[in-house]
Amino acid sequence: METKWRNGDIVQPVLNPEPNTVSYSQSSLIHLVGPSDCTLHGFVHGGVTMKLMDDVAGIVATRHCKTNVVTASVDAINFHDKIKKGFIITISGRMTFTSNKSMEIEVLVDANPVLTNTPKRYRAASAFFTYVSLSQEGRSLPVPQLVPETEDEKKRFEEGKGRYLQMKAKRQGKAEPQP
Repeated sequence: METKWRNGDIVQPVLNPEPNTVSYSQSSLIHLVGPSDCTLHGFVHGGVTMKLMDDVAGIVATRHCKTNVVTASVDAINFHDKIKKGFIITISGRMTFTSNKSMEIEVLVDANPVLTNTPKRYRAASAFFTYVSLSQEGRSLPVPQLVPETEDEKKRFEEGKGRYLQMKAKRQGKAEPQP
């Protein structure tokens, strides 16, 4: 499944959320795009965006598990639009699904061209990251189950479960390749 475009979908902070909920582990990072982030033409390198997305996903996973975590996979980073030097980007992540040993985090990158006369925030990139929890010795640990609270979170959880089952079947050789 592809990462879906969700226009206007912004992660909002919640005061004193309950543990194991989406709002408990969600995280955002704000970054001013500087010259060292960009190509000679003034656009952000894709790798810079990917690193920032992975950083946010790692914070979300760590907050949820309270253990060491590592990236297991990334499901199709979609670059929707270019990001220019001088833009402010907000990278937001939220837990969408947990299985016994892995967790899925949706990461969204929104760009804000603050130095123009008509600043309009837009979705620049999105992806789903899968993380696993590890012990101090590097062994896999169980992941605390996510508690979706809202209808939207429950819908995202079911969508994440579908992606998880599809990937699991593919790993076991039961899925046909998608064109």
